[in-house]
Amino acid sequence: MKTPRVFQLTALAMVVVSAVQVGWWLLDQHSQTADKVREMRHAYAAQQAAAQALLEAGTAPARVQQLLPDMRVSDGRAALDPQREQALLTEARHRDRQYAWEGGFFLFALGLCIAVIARALRAEARVLEEQDNFLALVSHQFKTPLASLQLSLETLALRAPAPQAARTLIDRMLADLARMELMVTQILESARLERGRVEFKAEPLELRGCVARVVAQLEERARQEQVTISSAIEPGLYVASDPLALDLVVRNILENAVTAVQSAGGGRIELTAHAASGEVELSVKDSGVGFPPADGARLFERFTRLHPTGGHYGTGLGLFIVRRLMELARGRVRASSDGVGKGANFVLTWPAAAREPQP
Repeated sequence: MKTPRVFQLTALAMVVVSAVQVGWWLLDQHSQTADKVREMRHAYAAQQAAAQALLEAGTAPARVQQLLPDMRVSDGRAALDPQREQALLTEARHRDRQYAWEGGFFLFALGLCIAVIARALRAEARVLEEQDNFLALVSHQFKTPLASLQLSLETLALRAPAPQAARTLIDRMLADLARMELMVTQILESARLERGRVEFKAEPLELRGCVARVVAQLEERARQEQVTISSAIEPGLYVASDPLALDLVVRNILENAVTAVQSAGGGRIELTAHAASGEVELSVKDSGVGFPPADGARLFERFTRLHPTGGHYGTGLGLFIVRRLMELARGRVRASSDGVGKGANFVLTWPAAAREPQP
């Protein structure tokens, strides 16, 4: 039986046994309190009888009350002081409440401890599951380009191909190496971000120029995959961010958009930006495969892949890195889609920065 299941059954048994024990303890304490109240009432009844006997023997009422301070004499009759009766009932109720609170607190503390342990076990199980998924994912993602590299090298070793064919094989090997390098970089970068081992230096950066550089580097790939990228970002929009972080964020978002549009058979990616309320927003809207609206936040978790069945390489770390870098820049990122097949829109928001002073 798995450890979480054993813990659940053990915790349930402990709660049941503890609840029964506390219930029995409360019942026993209530019974003892009731017995004590009865004993006190019997004692008071004996005092009342003694006081009445003294009155009938001719003892002065003041003397009777002095001898028996819990009694009150009125019209020649002795009776228990009403305040004493009320104090007796109040003490009985106080004891019942005290034991009830103590028993309830014990059960609450037990439940809290079990909840903390259960949460720790769930977190451990989640980490182990992530590790298993990560190993399976990385093994699969590395296996494919390695197999391609092996095939290309074996082809070159078996015969001397024509220059054009050799060039094709070399380009394929370089692309496979680039994919593996990107995966290793993302794995290392995500580990550094998760542990906070990142040096982040924010400075004023013009958004239009930064986006234009990334778009220029992706234009050839986009053209080959029948994706059109259009940018309508006005000049003069400055954001406060680290240059490398800004480049990496925009690159990851655009690469995901290109992949989404290519998976849909081609289409468009539109980039727009505007300033509002001391912030600058960059919108990356694509006509790609989209995603279920409820998955907008989950996309930025580790090992979540936008297109797990599209045959594309990836570790599921790109958008996680985007979210962490945006948090370091005191910005935010969100994703939305009207559904599968209806495209997606990613919005990046940075703090606005003053225009960089001219030297």
